[in-house]
Amino acid sequence: MKQAISVLIVEDEYIVAMTMQSELADAGYDVVGLAATADRAVELAAGNRPDVILMDLRLKGTGDGVDAAFRIHDKGIKSAVIFVTGSAEPQSLARIAQDHPDGIVFKPTTMSDIEKAIRKALQH
Repeated sequence: MKQAISVLIVEDEYIVAMTMQSELADAGYDVVGLAATADRAVELAAGNRPDVILMDLRLKGTGDGVDAAFRIHDKGIKSAVIFVTGSAEPQSLARIAQDHPDGIVFKPTTMSDIEKAIRKALQH
């Protein structure tokens, strides 16, 4: 039996995070956690080492999704990071590009968009 792809969801909007969790679980993914802050994202990534991290740019608390991604990579965690964001302005895209993400999906998004991004990110 093929092992499910593990996914960490980093999203500060509770309803969005819960919807993503439900849809990913229904599609056969193993959701290993939900984080609303950069600190919690780093903690969960270190503890679970997911295959994929779906990372929002704007998070609660101090630090944003790019800060979290840098800290995760600095720990040697090789999870693919896909930014799922509603921020399409040039400053936000430039900030995201600093992390060399494995993908970017813009909100509003569909499960199909997320699954395509996950497949593409895991191909390399």
